[in-house]
Amino acid sequence: MTPTPVGMRCPECARQRTKVRTARTLTGDPTLTYILIAICVIVQLGESLGGGGAIGGGSLGGSEIVRQGALFGPAVADGDYWRLVTSGFLHAGLLHLFFNMYLLYILGTMLEPAIGRVRFGILYFVSLLCGSFGVLVASPNSLAVGASGAVFGLMGGAVVILRHRGIDPRQSGLPVLIGLNLLFTFIVPGISIGAHVGGLIGGALAALLLYELPERVRMPRVGADVLAGALGVAAVAGAIAIA
Repeated sequence: MTPTPVGMRCPECARQRTKVRTARTLTGDPTLTYILIAICVIVQLGESLGGGGAIGGGSLGGSEIVRQGALFGPAVADGDYWRLVTSGFLHAGLLHLFFNMYLLYILGTMLEPAIGRVRFGILYFVSLLCGSFGVLVASPNSLAVGASGAVFGLMGGAVVILRHRGIDPRQSGLPVLIGLNLLFTFIVPGISIGAHVGGLIGGALAALLLYELPERVRMPRVGADVLAGALGVAAVAGAIAIA
């Protein structure tokens, strides 16, 4: 066997470390993914019973849940900070809900068992909060709802995680999926550009903090988790500041 020169990485050792790291983070069923989907479905039922959420997905109706939970810059400025989170569980109709939950199911069942429930939760909620920040940057006076900011963040995070594990993201089809969704974002009226772009960037940054940074600066896992969570806190602070 040829010895590995000092300072160079052993490819086999790297592969073994990846296998151990992956095995250690496996969680089995994507429980958190199912919980998030269930919450969104239950909230949509509440919206419908309360008079909101058209089937075609183009109207928010008059549901009290929407009035109290949708993202709206002036309301956030008046102290309704919970809207930064609750808006991510509301949807403008069944079609809007279906498309977001379908993507959440695909991405969640792929990511959550691979990276663990805690880190999946961090990635999801940081993406959601960054998406809310993006909304208030791009269209603060518009009413916004939907999990799409979080879903875009999962796509961005998945690309970073796949590259970190030595897998070409193009093999998963994610770059094409992101590209198509961004195309629709910019050409279809009524879609929140801020939520999608903000969530995508937030998810990618969170994944970089969780996986790339610790290997470069030898940071413990918990430190990376805290830094990624701090990104979400920064998004909240930024959203409140500009509302």
